[in-house]
Amino acid sequence: MDTMEPRTYLLLHGGGGVHTMTAFGNLLAERTGARVLAPTHPGFGGTPQPAELTGVTGLARHYVTMLDELGLTGVTVLGNSFGGWLAAEIALCASPRVSAAVIVNGIGVEVDGHPVTDIRGFTLAEIQAHSWHDPAKAPTPSGTGPSPDVRALIGYTGPSMSDPTLLDRLGDVRIPVHVLWGESDRIVDAAYGKAYAAAIPGSTFTPLPRTGHLPQLETPEELLEALLG
Repeated sequence: MDTMEPRTYLLLHGGGGVHTMTAFGNLLAERTGARVLAPTHPGFGGTPQPAELTGVTGLARHYVTMLDELGLTGVTVLGNSFGGWLAAEIALCASPRVSAAVIVNGIGVEVDGHPVTDIRGFTLAEIQAHSWHDPAKAPTPSGTGPSPDVRALIGYTGPSMSDPTLLDRLGDVRIPVHVLWGESDRIVDAAYGKAYAAAIPGSTFTPLPRTGHLPQLETPEELLEALLG
């Protein structure tokens, strides 16, 4: 094993921004010796967004091109929330550089009877109440109204934060996919997660108890154990 190249993980954040991935990325690197990339999506966190970079499929191609430029192979793409949708789209790009995908409480599909909670107009405190099993553990909200990253999110996803074609397209994924789901999520519930996994051939679904929409923040040790198990 020691002679093998270290595994590479590409961590893809959701609407909360790259800081929602930083600590988990450090934990993952520390425990596994993996190379971990945790970029900020263009347009998030005040970063510039090229005018031609619109939509989730366009952003997925942007990351596939980045992996080409870095010459990386055997990459596991792991995304949470919007990043989970992005991981699914990257899997659909069928890049030979990507060997597996992990979707953690992803959004993007449309599941009858299980809509994505519309967070537009929510305060940060309201978003956290829907996102955490124990909202008392959530960071203290600062400010009111939508953060710039929520605006950036809607810029890629559109107002519905979903793609009606995605569920059917997931049948074309040909790499191993692990879908992990915080069971206390009130943004996208566990039934939504099971439907997500069921649409992907050969995928694995793992429920994560006592955690919400952001397992990498709320229960990072449990997420890591499920990921590596």
